[in-house]
Amino acid sequence: MSVLNIKTDKNGTELTITLGGRLDTNTSPELEEIVESSFDGMEKVYFDMADLAYISSAGLRVLLTALQIMEDQTGDASNMILRNVGVEIMDVFEITGFIDDLTIEE
Repeated sequence: MSVLNIKTDKNGTELTITLGGRLDTNTSPELEEIVESSFDGMEKVYFDMADLAYISSAGLRVLLTALQIMEDQTGDASNMILRNVGVEIMDVFEITGFIDDLTIEE
C-alpha cells in the first residue's frame, strides 16, 4: 500500500508543501486536491521533497498542474520551487525532461 505524507505551511503569500513517502497513482489525488485548493493568493510555493522516496507519472502530472496554476496566477512558473530533491527523484526529472520546466533549488 502506498503512503504519502503531506504537510502544508502557509506564511503570508508563501506556501510550503512537504512530501514524504510515495507520490504515485494511489496517492496523487490527495496532493492534487491540496494543490487545487491551497494555491489561491500564493505568490511563492515550495515543495520540500527531502523525504519523497518515489514519484510516478501520476505524481509528475500533479506537479505539472501545480506549475500551470502558478504560471496562471503569478505569470511566472518559476515561483514554484522544489527543494531537497533526492537523487532518485532528480533522475526521474532528468529522464522525463521535467528538469527543463521545474525550478529546483540545490
